[in-house]
Formats: sequence, C-alpha cells, structure tokens
Amino acid sequence: MSKTKVQVPCVAAAPCWVSLMARDLTTAQEFYGPLLGWDFEGAPDRLGPYARAVVDGFEVAGLGANTTGSALPVAWTTYFGTENVDTVAGRVRERGGTMAVGPLSFEGGRLGLAADPGGATFGFWQGETGRVAYYECQGAPVWTELRTHDPFAAALFYGLVFDWDGRDKELIDVRYENERVVLRSVGRSIAAITRGAEGRRPAWEVFFSVADTDAAAEEAGRLGGEILKAPFTTPYGRVAELRDAEGGRFSVIDRAG
Repeated sequence: MSKTKVQVPCVAAAPCWVSLMARDLTTAQEFYGPLLGWDFEGAPDRLGPYARAVVDGFEVAGLGANTTGSALPVAWTTYFGTENVDTVAGRVRERGGTMAVGPLSFEGGRLGLAADPGGATFGFWQGETGRVAYYECQGAPVWTELRTHDPFAAALFYGLVFDWDGRDKELIDVRYENERVVLRSVGRSIAAITRGAEGRRPAWEVFFSVADTDAAAEEAGRLGGEILKAPFTTPYGRVAELRDAEGGRFSVIDRAG
C-alpha cells in the first residue's frame, strides 16, 4: 500500500506521533485496519489497552482505549518531539496553557499531555529519536492541522513553547502560506495552524495518507464511519474530513491530488 518506505527522522519541536483514545480498542482496529491498511502490534498497557498501528514494518500510530469510565471524547492527539519534557511543561504553564498529564516516564522516554490557551489538546515526547517519526507511506500521518479561533495567537504560543524561531531552519521553519501558518521540517510541510469554524472547539486534526481520497471516504462509510466533508482539493492534496465508527474526527489526504 505504501508509496515508499523512507523513514523521516523525528525532529524536536515538530509533530512526531499520533495516538487515538477510543472507547473500544477492537472497534477502532476493525475500522482503521481495513481503511488505512494497518496491521497491529501489542504494546504495554500501563494506561489501559493499547496497540501500535504498523505499515510495512513501520509503527505509524498508537491506539488506546479509555477504561476509566469517564465520558472522554474519542479523539486523536498529536505529539511533538522535545529534548526536555519538563522545560516544555513549564513553558506551557507560563504561557497560559494547562498541563493535563505528566510529565511522566513511559516506555523508555517521558511524555506530557497539555491543552493550549484555546483548549486544543496536544502531547509532547522526549525519548529515542527513532522511536517516533512521520513516514512517507500511505496509511501514515503526513499532515496535522490546528483549527482554532485565533491562529496567530496559537502560533505564538506553540512557537514559544517549542522554540521554533531558535532552531536550525533546515529542521524547523515557520511560514505563512495558503491562509495558514505552516510548519516545515526537513524540506516537508508537515503541520499548519488555521482558523476553525465558528462554534467548533479548537483541536488538532490528523491527516492520513491514502492512494485515493474519494475511495477512502466511501470505505469509511461502509465501515461504520461518517463523511463530515466530502472530498475536496486543497493546495496540499485532495482531502476528505471523516468521523470513525465511535465518533473520532480525522482526515485522509492524497498528497498526489
């Protein structure tokens, strides 16, 4: 299913991993497996049932299940790489964000979960650089986009938290294009911040690469999901906004579109 099998190194201050919090792990696997061509490997269940999605031997995403009994929404979380979780956590608090989890040690690294001042949830990970990365293959997350009420305030928050301006421009470069604040890393546009719809809570949305966006949208419907926005063409590829079988929002994109 993949176009290539090139691993893109995880870069500090850039998105490096995505993880789904579902209600039922089996339901999530039965939806995303056939839709995105994923196989699954077991993983430590310290925080509840968890599996890693695998494409051509590459780990591309994590899926966990909420076992607390609380009515948490089904949602994808974008994680950013960092050299120091504690430093990032301090900057989150200093700049008006909220720490929800951690920092804590987990699987040979350290992580934190936070919300920005607009309420969008994100995570950050300190660990082996080979442990988490984006990949140039179908079924992998190739784009993530924050839709929020004040994109420039959000860009300032994340820029200060992750020190975007202080880094090598070959590794982290921030631009304004196509009405978005765009983050580029290692020559690739990988993330953006843009204005969200009125009345919708700010959130990071994950985009998974597919060979055919229209066919993937139809398949999502057959698997019990929902098409929230029919396939349309963007400067970054052809996109469809979808909801999985438990209500989690995500998008698919054909980068060749």
